[in-house]
Amino acid sequence: MSGTSEGSKKSAITNKERYGDDFYSKLGKKGGLVKGAKGCALMPKEKVREAGKKGGSISRRTKTIVI
Repeated sequence: MSGTSEGSKKSAITNKERYGDDFYSKLGKKGGLVKGAKGCALMPKEKVREAGKKGGSISRRTKTIVI
């Protein structure tokens, strides 16, 4: 019955019986606490500065003609 809605309901009941009613809230808390550095935090400051400079210099707005 794994992979069905009935199976998931049964496993939820089993998990709550074995580990307590707050099993899923504890599980979610653990996932939220375990986070690491991502993106620019892993890059050297010089590279981050260069990337920001490139991104800031490229305009996505269309050119308007002033009459």
